[in-house]
Amino acid sequence: MQTNKKNKMGLSAAVSMAVGTMIGASIFSIFGIGAEIAGQNLPEAFLLSGLYAFAVAYSYSKLGTKFISNAGPITFITKAIGDNLITGTLSVLLWLTYVVSIAMFAKAFSGYFLPLFNLSTNSVNVTIAEIFVVLFFTVLNFFGSKAVGKIEFYIVSVKILILLFFAAFGLLSVKPANLTPSLNSQGINGMLHASVIFFLSYMGFGLITNASENIKNPSVNIPRAIYISISIAMLIYLLVSLTAVGNISIDELINVKENALAIAAKPFLGNFGFLLISIGALFSIASALNATLYGGANISYSLAKDGELPDFFERKVWFKSEEGLYLTAALSISFSVLLNMAGIASIVSIIFTTIYIFVLISHYKLLKKVGGNKLLLSINILLLSTVFLALLYYQIKSNGFIIYGTLFVFLGALLLEFIYRKISDRKFN
Repeated sequence: MQTNKKNKMGLSAAVSMAVGTMIGASIFSIFGIGAEIAGQNLPEAFLLSGLYAFAVAYSYSKLGTKFISNAGPITFITKAIGDNLITGTLSVLLWLTYVVSIAMFAKAFSGYFLPLFNLSTNSVNVTIAEIFVVLFFTVLNFFGSKAVGKIEFYIVSVKILILLFFAAFGLLSVKPANLTPSLNSQGINGMLHASVIFFLSYMGFGLITNASENIKNPSVNIPRAIYISISIAMLIYLLVSLTAVGNISIDELINVKENALAIAAKPFLGNFGFLLISIGALFSIASALNATLYGGANISYSLAKDGELPDFFERKVWFKSEEGLYLTAALSISFSVLLNMAGIASIVSIIFTTIYIFVLISHYKLLKKVGGNKLLLSINILLLSTVFLALLYYQIKSNGFIIYGTLFVFLGALLLEFIYRKISDRKFN
């Protein structure tokens, strides 16, 4: 998206965009799964996953200040290993992760919105709700990064206030016994496995580099926005998990996986708490969709501009907006209406982690040019590789079919990129 200085987003808007994605739909749906894996060590699992995110953020902040491009991590990887089939495949995969994520947010939004207003959850109403929410934020993105950042700031502010209200009242009534960590082998293993799953809840900070061309003073604001957004997300996750685990038993959290936080609010806030958290869920999902649509559109445009997607992505429509935004939205609507997203979500998680590893390796190759501590970077690469292997192990153990789905997506992206390069002969600029 083309913006002038006047329309560029500042630090608070960039932070809001990242926090809006991180504290999105997952905070309201992942607690039951996390409780089942980590048990009483749920808060500690969130802290560990935050440390993984900081390991990746170190490279993003260093690379993001040197290479200002809305293609984000693809630019970093291209600078390190060149324009080749691997780079192109990763660019296709990265864009598709945003498309699928938007579809997932649309489905989650309809799941909360319809029951809240006592509307039937039949297929027609669900489809209308999914299409409406994507179209609404598509229109918003037409007005540019300043409008996106401004509304994201307000949405995130409301969402955080609701979650802080939940934590402030809930922490007064926690049962200390519920928060005692389990230090036996089963408890520690569960905590480690859950931390790998929760690591995926911090992925939104990458959107900051995907909007770097639209951020004021990027060399200063990009690293600040990355670290601030992860810190805010970690604090919110910790407070909310302490409140949830401290007020109801692990078994109860497991039994109400889909709306664990809303149920956790009932012991100290009653039905009002249930309603409040449901509204907070809608704000969270909306802000995540808004931020992800903006980042996904920027990726599709930037990759098209640099020769990585077909020519028609670059054509300007009459009101000077890029068709990448509309194609991203259209595909997202198609995914949300036609497909079940549960399995695809796991595949997206593996893809993101793969891209992160490539970013860290790229940082290592560009160390002299962008700066950084070699020993720390080596530790970060080892740490993230371990997280990746643990994620694969967990997916194989829980649902082996996901691995086959992941291989299909990777090979499909590779084939698509290979054919496209043969036909077009285009390269990254």
